[in-house]
Amino acid sequence: MQLQHLFSPVTINGMTLKNRAVMPPMGTGYGNADSTVSDRLVSYLARRAQGGTGLIITEVCAIAPRGKGFPNEIGVWNDEFIPGLARIPEALHRFGAKAALQLHHAGRETFESATGAMPEAPSAIPSVILGQPCEAMSEERIAEVIRAFARAAARARQAGFDAVELHGAHGYLLNQFLSPFSNQRDDQYGGSDENRMRFILEIVAAVRKIVGRDFPVWIRVSADELVRGGYDLSLMQKLAPRLVTAGIDAIHCSVGVYSTPGSLAVASMDTDPGFNLFRARALKEVVDVPVIGVGRINDPDLADQAIARGDADLISFGRQHLTDPDFINKARDGAIDDIRWCTACNQGCIERLSFEMKSATCSFNPECGREYKEQAPKADPPKRVWVVGAGPAGLSAAMAASARGHKVEVFDREAQPGGQLLSASRPPHKAAFMDWVAWSLRRLKKASIEIHNSQTVRAGDIRHQLPDGVILACGAYPVVFPIPGLDSKIVADARDVLTGKVEPKGPAVILGAGYVGMETADYLLAKGIAVTVLEMQTFPPVGKLTAHGYWLHKRIKDAGGRLLFGAKVLGIEGGAVRYRQMDTEKIENAAMIITAMGAKSENALEDVLKDMAIPYRIVGDAKSPRRILEAIHEGHKAGEEI
Repeated sequence: MQLQHLFSPVTINGMTLKNRAVMPPMGTGYGNADSTVSDRLVSYLARRAQGGTGLIITEVCAIAPRGKGFPNEIGVWNDEFIPGLARIPEALHRFGAKAALQLHHAGRETFESATGAMPEAPSAIPSVILGQPCEAMSEERIAEVIRAFARAAARARQAGFDAVELHGAHGYLLNQFLSPFSNQRDDQYGGSDENRMRFILEIVAAVRKIVGRDFPVWIRVSADELVRGGYDLSLMQKLAPRLVTAGIDAIHCSVGVYSTPGSLAVASMDTDPGFNLFRARALKEVVDVPVIGVGRINDPDLADQAIARGDADLISFGRQHLTDPDFINKARDGAIDDIRWCTACNQGCIERLSFEMKSATCSFNPECGREYKEQAPKADPPKRVWVVGAGPAGLSAAMAASARGHKVEVFDREAQPGGQLLSASRPPHKAAFMDWVAWSLRRLKKASIEIHNSQTVRAGDIRHQLPDGVILACGAYPVVFPIPGLDSKIVADARDVLTGKVEPKGPAVILGAGYVGMETADYLLAKGIAVTVLEMQTFPPVGKLTAHGYWLHKRIKDAGGRLLFGAKVLGIEGGAVRYRQMDTEKIENAAMIITAMGAKSENALEDVLKDMAIPYRIVGDAKSPRRILEAIHEGHKAGEEI
């Protein structure tokens, strides 16, 4: 049997799982405004259970209103929530998955608008990231929260859940009490490692007492906070055996808190898959209960190897469940080529939830979060649909239109499909973008969809062939500012450099510090080419709050790249760029000057489609240059609607 370790059963305190694949808690924002369970959330979780995963742990569920991390976080603070919560295990059990409810209190990592009161914490130290003021909990309040965790666990059992997970990771309340980074109390709950452990251990004991000995209870921990002034792995190795003694049946080993550099709790594509497994192994060495490993793992083969090595007993696949809910069944059946891989881009999931305050989805799976909606109807009658452009928007549109039964043809002026991903996949750590292109092409080939490469669609082609509908996914073309000397032979567009159309030379000067400019700098520096980036804005267009932004800035700095902001380019003269920074004119010598100043939509065919009254949609960069998320989702929507 392939992947025999991953697909072997395992038992946690009497609960037997059909395999060792776990879907860990991931925030979605799918709960109702009153913190009850929605149809959307149930359908989303059931779809993952249908895909074959043995254990599904819900997203955070607040044990008290004051513990909510976001306004529509689901709740379990009174008995009125039990009927709604019961819908989750009922739905998951139909597909043979076990269901665990994650019990949560955000502590200081929340807003007053979510909790309805000032957030509470071990000490009145605001969150480093959120800056929200909070108040220190009294010992009476600590006792109330401990009881609230216990009662929440009892309600979870009453609702039919197979287990509960205590959220003791990622800088939330339990983690806050444990850490000298956030706990500066001088009573029995602070001042020493022993005292800082007390709150967690008392919660575990209270939960165990109320649910009994035969109900699985485990805890998710950050094995190392990786922040200055926080605790490290050695402390967690001391705590782990005490957690087991107090009543814990398994340990879910995560890493990091909100302010950990690089957001390792939800690691981006810049981080190696399985980077956190050594910490899980370190905890396995000191406890005799199952340990769940997690940390940017999307490959079932990697998971199988980790279990075989003894790094962990079970493996959490987080965002991979968003990208392809069927990947566990596909892996079991040996259909690896059918798996749509998560790239850890973070655009649709954690960044959308945290920075855009919108419900989560997946950049590469437009159906994520839409499981509760009806499928698009079959076309009646099927139509001849042209898709102009084979980038992410075009390929997504072609798959969706084909699924409805349309006769689809795809045209692209380039020799190779992929559009902007051909260049976007070339910088360090981004090759996985082309995995999605390869997956899409396999899907289209199975559907007998023809892609005409190196073929530019012109107005005359439309007038002559008269397709029934057209989806314009032509992308965008680079734009430049009117800078004297920009026509010099040493000037090239960033995309041409990344795709190998132009040989890179150093030293290089890049004009523009958006993502294209920064990633081109990263690409060149990795080749040993000296790089200076000139940006007209006085602040970085690519911030450091996102994981990818943080790592980009770090790699460029560590490799000796220079980022100059507030630099207005005045002209290019010979092998030099003349620019003004503040009130001073400066010269930067270069063997190559690379433009990365933005892009403009390509939608020239719209006029002929209007004139001929041919139904059409404009999607992706052809509509407005944006991210891969918008491209794939708009393409999919157009394919469903045309």
